[in-house]
Amino acid sequence: MPAPAASFSPDRRYRLNPCVALRPEPFGALAYHFGNRRLSFLKDLALVELVRHLGEHPSAREALGTLPAAQREPTLRALAALAATDMIVPV
Repeated sequence: MPAPAASFSPDRRYRLNPCVALRPEPFGALAYHFGNRRLSFLKDLALVELVRHLGEHPSAREALGTLPAAQREPTLRALAALAATDMIVPV
């Protein structure tokens, strides 16, 4: 049995897991993990763009800084959920 993933830390750098494909949808995107066969719905276009470019930032917190202040806390929770399901991984 694999070891559990470390807790999400916004001060770490993350990227989209290479085992995950994003399929654009009118509401945002579907994220499918080919390894664990999980499916996630990204219901915000800004979140989709952030996840696509997450690895280009030195940390998740820095990436969140590109969003309006009102979107940062909900997006932080979304990133933590994506990390918990292995959709995004630490670099």
